[in-house]
Order: sequence, then C-alpha cells, then structure tokens
Amino acid sequence: MPFGQLVIGPPGSGKTTYCLGMQQFLRQLGRNVSVVNLDPANDSLPYQSDIDMSELIRVEDVMSMLKLGPNGALIYCMEFLAENVEWLRRRLQELKSDYVLFDCPGQVELYTHNTAVRNIVSALQKWEYRLVSVHLVDSHHCSDPGKFIAVLLTSLSTMLQIQLPHINVLSKIDLIQQYGKLAFGLDFYTETLDLSYLLDTLNDDPFYRHYKKLNEAISGVVEDFSLVSFATLNVEDKESMASILKLVDKASGYVFRGSETGYSDMASLMSSATGADFDFSRDAAIREKSTEQEATSDDNEQEMMS
Repeated sequence: MPFGQLVIGPPGSGKTTYCLGMQQFLRQLGRNVSVVNLDPANDSLPYQSDIDMSELIRVEDVMSMLKLGPNGALIYCMEFLAENVEWLRRRLQELKSDYVLFDCPGQVELYTHNTAVRNIVSALQKWEYRLVSVHLVDSHHCSDPGKFIAVLLTSLSTMLQIQLPHINVLSKIDLIQQYGKLAFGLDFYTETLDLSYLLDTLNDDPFYRHYKKLNEAISGVVEDFSLVSFATLNVEDKESMASILKLVDKASGYVFRGSETGYSDMASLMSSATGADFDFSRDAAIREKSTEQEATSDDNEQEMMS
C-alpha cells in the first residue's frame, strides 16, 4: 500500500522547496521516495521529478491555444488531468517507490471550491494511496491580523474541500521576525486561541474597522469548527522537518508499518505514535543494559560466595 503527501498551499508558501527538502530528508532516513510534479506552470524544478505533469499538458500551450489567462489555463490543466487521470495511474505504476510526494499548484481556488484536485485525490484513494494533505502557509501572514484571519478561513475551507487527513503548516518560520513584531506569542497563532483578542487588534486599524462584522463572522465560523491549528516549519532545520514528518506519519498510519519504516521495535513505534520527545527505544536499551549489568554482578557475587 503506497503512502504519500499532497503538498498544497497558496503561491510562494514554499511547496516546491518543501518537496525538495522532504525528499532529501526521507532518503537520509532510508525511505524510497518519489516526487510527482502536478503543477503544469512550474518549469524550474529544483528536484528531479519522477513524474512531471508538463508531459501531459502545459499552461503555456493552453494559454496560446484557448486564449486564456494564467489562472484560467491552470484550472483547465487540472480539470484536464482529472478527466485523463488514467495517465497518472499508468505513470504511478511505473514507480518503484512506495512513498510519493505530490507537488501541487498554488492556485487557491483549486482547494476551496473547484473540484478538479478533489477528483484527483479520490482517484488516488481508489488506487489505495494513503495520503495526507500538507497545507503550507507563509508565516509572515501572522504579522498582519487581517491576513491571518483570511488564512484561517482558507485553511478551513481547504480542509473541508479536500477531505484528507490534514496538517496546516506555517512555513519559513525562521523568517517570521523580518516582517514585524507579532501582536501575541507564537502559540496564539499555532493553536488559534481565542480570536476575540485578534479582533480587538483589528479594530484599532482604521481600514479594518469598516469590516468589523465581517471579521467577527469569519472568526466565529473558524472557532465553531475548531479544526484549524498550525505546525511550524523551517525547511533547513532537521528537527523541524522531523517534527512535521512525525505528524504526517501518524496522520497517514505510516508509523504502524513497523520495521519497514525504521520503527524497528514496539518501543520505538509507540514512542513515535504517542509523539514523545524522547527516544523511547534508546531509553529501553539503557534499561536493558542496566539489567544485564546487574545480572552479571549477581553472578560474580554468587561465584565468590561459592
């Protein structure tokens, strides 16, 4: 049963960079991973893609033939792939890996109300792919309360539309301070605590004051569903990547595959499954070594007494 990540998010959120970093990270862990580029407008890939959607259709060709703009052409391409999804199935069957990263386009409409990506995901699920959607959002939106509320609504809409195990991620967290001081601590934004405090900040801005009722309604919808929270990511930090991977593995069930995943025993598997920050397997090994030393000491004492 193949597993994978559907990497989605708005333009500039770092999806392609994430796929490159996660590909390298997984290979260091010994996983056989492939990357599929599902963005027909991305013609400068930093990684070696195993499947590239541009082999099927290209945004530039659609714009030229159908006289569409970039956004309309991109939507057409994704709908074309959804209608010709057998092409993707045949290409996936050629892969020798059982873990796939799907690098998706950044047009927000594809994840909020257009059904093309959802239909592609449904096909992948029929082919027994165990997927997790990793939704990247640029962390600089936290410095602007109005943009952050928009991000919350977009994230919620995406979760309901895609209908997959879902992880929202604030990317480029190492650069967050470059965009200004946050009004609250980082935990406020990752856990999306009481949004009324954020609304108070908005009301101080003359521009957002005109949209007070709208922002209150949006915040109410987000809080009523109680679904949106965020993990943080610095793609150049191994610990940050490991933290995201642990969340993905638990969401997809990959962690329960046992020794095939590198979780070599029940102790280490349960350590990862419960999200422990310590190495349970190492702790167990220390206890085992201590027990062996005690047994050896007892044997020596018995030999001396005899």
